[in-house]
Amino acid sequence: MARGKNKRRVDGWLVVDKPTGITSAAVVNKVKWAFNAKKAGHAGTLDPAATGVLAIALGEATKTVPFITDALKAYRFVVRLGQATNTDDTEGEVIATSDFRPDDAEISAALAGFRGDIMQVPPKFSAVKVDGQRAYKLAREGADIELAARPLWVEEIFMVSRPDADHVELEMTCGKGGYVRSIARDLGAELGCCGHVLHLRRIWSGPFETEDGVSLELIDQLAKMPELDTHLLPIETGLAELQELTCRPEAVARLRNGNPGMVVASDLEYGEEAWVSCNGEPIAIGIYRSGELHPTRVFVAADA
Repeated sequence: MARGKNKRRVDGWLVVDKPTGITSAAVVNKVKWAFNAKKAGHAGTLDPAATGVLAIALGEATKTVPFITDALKAYRFVVRLGQATNTDDTEGEVIATSDFRPDDAEISAALAGFRGDIMQVPPKFSAVKVDGQRAYKLAREGADIELAARPLWVEEIFMVSRPDADHVELEMTCGKGGYVRSIARDLGAELGCCGHVLHLRRIWSGPFETEDGVSLELIDQLAKMPELDTHLLPIETGLAELQELTCRPEAVARLRNGNPGMVVASDLEYGEEAWVSCNGEPIAIGIYRSGELHPTRVFVAADA
């Protein structure tokens, strides 16, 4: 029997409230199994120890993943002051300590340097590739690796609470490729007290919020049942950052074949990206040029 022959076509987004102790890839596999789906992928990895919003795209929704990957995301996290670890979180070994504890004003002042365009060195225990190998693999083998700094846009970062002298709770909104563990490490270094992430939770990712999330327990309960489909969000949820255009039925075939198609008049600028629908069904994503959409990604019809 051909592999995947009995899999279902499932299109849409499922927002999982990821628990700690499981990889993002394992969550995708669980969701794919529960829906008996042909295709699934996630839009932004969370470390195994992290919790919160993990958006899973199924079927045709996978074509919108890049728009969520590139979108702003927000994290709530607790930094343990006074200790640095080799993994920049609680999973690693303590490699440095300090008895100094900054006050709230010193922390707030230091956070100003982490806003806007910053350069960030990823943790050595990360999935960044070094000479074709994952950094975490080399780090586990004891290799002395140096990772290059990468640009990161930080929209906002501020102190939420200060439970005690050893801990500070922060919230950060940032762009693609941010490592919260690096923020904790670098903040500790800037303050002169060392630091690492104690708890980390993604509270929203693009259009997806914690309130949208379903638990793995519920996914297990509803696995292979029609009720699970009621938790799916439509494909176009992943296109919230793009303008929607509409087209007439006669343009649908052209667009789905990858050819330019006429769309209803728009105030969109020439060369801007948009998506087009017909009678409420997403048809394609593409570039707007003088009344036409030139497709870059097309959605296969639900009945195809």
